[in-house]
Formats: sequence, structure tokens, C-alpha cells
Amino acid sequence: MQRIAFYDLDKTITRRASFPPFIGHAIRKYRPSRIMTLPAMLVYSLLYLGGIVSRSRLKERNLGLLVGHHPRAVDLQQMAESFARETLRTNILAPALAQMEADRRDGYRIVIASASFGFYVAAIGKLLGVLDVIATELQTGSDGHYESIISGKNCYGPEKLVTVEDWMICNKFERYQCHVRFYSDHISDAPCLEWADEAFATNAHQPLKDLATAKGWTCLNWLHQV
Repeated sequence: MQRIAFYDLDKTITRRASFPPFIGHAIRKYRPSRIMTLPAMLVYSLLYLGGIVSRSRLKERNLGLLVGHHPRAVDLQQMAESFARETLRTNILAPALAQMEADRRDGYRIVIASASFGFYVAAIGKLLGVLDVIATELQTGSDGHYESIISGKNCYGPEKLVTVEDWMICNKFERYQCHVRFYSDHISDAPCLEWADEAFATNAHQPLKDLATAKGWTCLNWLHQV
């Protein structure tokens, strides 16, 4: 029986969402002139809240405004590694790391499954000793540079579960031969939590708390632990 523990990133392993800090880090250290794009990012965020643009489109447009629409892979990698180090210093919940280590000791393969962009989720995962990462990926051009366009699925909501199942297939894991844990803070991961053998509503907002109570899922709160 293969044991696998999937962890969401934002507000599950981290205290705060990761993309706004990434924007600040990238502007401060690498793209100071891009501070002029912040009003446009705000406009796209308002259009998303108003239901005019999709979550995928919002992510693509804001990333494009930040790094350009055809960023070099080496530049994004440099930003990602620097941002990962900052995240480790300032935005990681120690109890999350303790739980990951406990799961490792119990024989679980640790996987980060995040809706955030894979280029920086992988860098964060590497510093945490997690090499298995499922995230929202970018298209690459024929020159090897990235495009600010999502490749395949935005790893969010029901699409996250599809992406997780694809990862299982690629790694030749049969679901019936696996014991799966899933940790998440947000109701959008309800499909993944339903699919898991053990569901952990972690640092959950109220809608997920309510669902966890109805489903009998375990609730964890790492935000106020030392």
C-alpha cells in the first residue's frame, strides 16, 4: 500500500497567499519599473471579482504584466529561487513542516498540490525537501522561453483533482493501492478532500469548516501554534 500525503501550499503550508508576495519580491528585486503595472493588476482583479474574466485569465494577465508575456526561463528561475528563500524565512508555518516530517516518518510520499505557478512552487518545494510538485504550469515557446499562458489546466478546484489523478497515472499509482491524505485550507479543494482517504481541513476558512463538520473531516489549525 503506497502512502501519499498531498499538501496545498497557500495558507496551508504558508501563512499568507503566495502570489502577492511574489509580485512584491519580483518588483523590489528584479522589475522595479513594473510597479507601474499595479493599477492594471488591480483592474483585472476587480474584473475577476465581477465575474467578467476567469481566474485563469486573471493569473495569466497579472503574470504577464509583472514579467512580460515572453519571459526567459532563466529569469523566472532566478526570481523563483530568490522568492523561495524569502518565503522560507517569512511565510512558512512551522507546524506544517512538523506535520510533513511526521508523515514522512510514517512512510508517506509528500506532494505539494497548489494552484500557484509551478516555477516558484517547485523552488519552494525543493527548499522544503519536497520534489513532487503539482501546480499551474506555463507554456513554453520553441526557443525554450516561457509564455505567460497557462499550459493545460489551472490547478484549482475540480481541475486540481484531475491534475492530481493525472500525476497518479504518470507515476503508475493505482488509486485502490494507495492510502491518500489531503491537507487544504479552502473549500475549492473539496473535490480533493472528498477523494482522499483522510481529509484535513487545515487553517480552514468558514465554508470549509462547515463542510468539514458535516463530513466528519479532521480540522487542524496551525496558524496560532508556536
